[in-house]
Amino acid sequence: MTTPVIPLARTESFWNGEILPTLMDYIRIPNQSPAFDPDWKRRGAMDQAIRLASEWCRAHLPPHARLEIRELAGRTPLLYFEVPPDPSLAHLPPLFMYGHLDKQPPFEGWREGLGAWTPVLDQGRLYGRGGADDGYAVFASVAALRLLTDMGRPLPRSIGLIECSEESGSIDLAAHLDALQSRLDRPGLIVCLDAECGDYAHLWQTTSLRGNLIGELRVQVLSEGVHSGAAGGIVPSTFQILRALLDRIENAATGEITLAGLAVAIPSARKQEMRETASALGDLVWEKFPWAGSTQPRFRHPEEALLANTWRAALEITGAEGLPSIQGGGNVLRPMTAIKLSLRLPPTLEPNSAAQAIEAVLSADAPFQAQTSFIVHSAMSGWNAPETASWLATALQQASLAHFDAPALSMGTGGSIPFMQMLADRYPSTQYFVTGVLGPSANAHGPNEFLDLKTVTRLTACLGEVIAAYVGAAPRS
Repeated sequence: MTTPVIPLARTESFWNGEILPTLMDYIRIPNQSPAFDPDWKRRGAMDQAIRLASEWCRAHLPPHARLEIRELAGRTPLLYFEVPPDPSLAHLPPLFMYGHLDKQPPFEGWREGLGAWTPVLDQGRLYGRGGADDGYAVFASVAALRLLTDMGRPLPRSIGLIECSEESGSIDLAAHLDALQSRLDRPGLIVCLDAECGDYAHLWQTTSLRGNLIGELRVQVLSEGVHSGAAGGIVPSTFQILRALLDRIENAATGEITLAGLAVAIPSARKQEMRETASALGDLVWEKFPWAGSTQPRFRHPEEALLANTWRAALEITGAEGLPSIQGGGNVLRPMTAIKLSLRLPPTLEPNSAAQAIEAVLSADAPFQAQTSFIVHSAMSGWNAPETASWLATALQQASLAHFDAPALSMGTGGSIPFMQMLADRYPSTQYFVTGVLGPSANAHGPNEFLDLKTVTRLTACLGEVIAAYVGAAPRS
């Protein structure tokens, strides 16, 4: 086995002594993404979070690095850092490292003693919102660069792009990239640490991400609520009409998306990956979720479950208006119901065409000629990775064997990272190392989100191995 570039013990020491205290301070900051806190600028939490991260980075980046908080009018800030290349590597295309600092809302259901803005260390896990999604990324990226420098390893030009609007669809990132265009040479490698891992026993490479379409469907039948006994049977129910409209997209009995045009051909390489991942994970594909009672997954075959989670569309209702609480609901036929739709899209499906198809089917011929509207809030692209270069495939295997004592595995991910396709459009020939720490029960966006510390230290060491391999694979000038 190849001797590790960075001993795991050094990475663990760096994490425990230099990163954890600041990461816990970061968790305490309620810097919700602008989609969930439109008043984010006045509240100041986002500025507090990016200042915390920038101060830590300034203290721990390799010598001669430059760092700045980038501000654009009306947009969330961007943390930008740049490490100059070793003179022997000046010809090598730069390395981009990506993460984000904005967070999802706190959500309900945290265990007693835990909370979104309360960092808690318990049995090797750091609980709290944003630790795993995705506050750790900037610390792990800088740590890998600093540890390589301390080991005497030369670095390529290394650029950090840490945004603050990812959870809102990266609405501000393109403007920042445009403003930085003169500094952003075509990268040779892009590292993104915002993805999942199938388990905590391997290094995982993410090879595809789904897109996401978010919209608001509203149905109104009356100008005000009326007595349900007097109107029932005459006035149609808004809930009934919503069900009928959603049936145009989804089979309510099976959960299958039936709208034509929302399916894509799956590349054979991705099918092979799914077979290998299904073999490695088995029932863990669904056992990782906190099931209620005897609820069963849609599929009990691991490969079919992975297919449904990564390359097929899926619909969820993530919010509603017009529905009073059970206690507050009287015998009233409600005039209006509105729901927030989150539709996950296959990786290679163009999101605007999907939006047009859904708008058309939800807007046409509403039952009972009810007043309906569908507004698209955002339409985000998915991503399908290019073929992995041989040097990167070898580096991932060697890194995983060195620090996880197990081979590296690849998988598609059901979530979305808009940044990936944004960069793929700009840099189609670049290599990508997309990975993360969101494994079984890590529960990003939900209650009891945690960062597994053993995994994140191993991942940081693996990142160092990959950067060193990128340098080693470069042709000499």
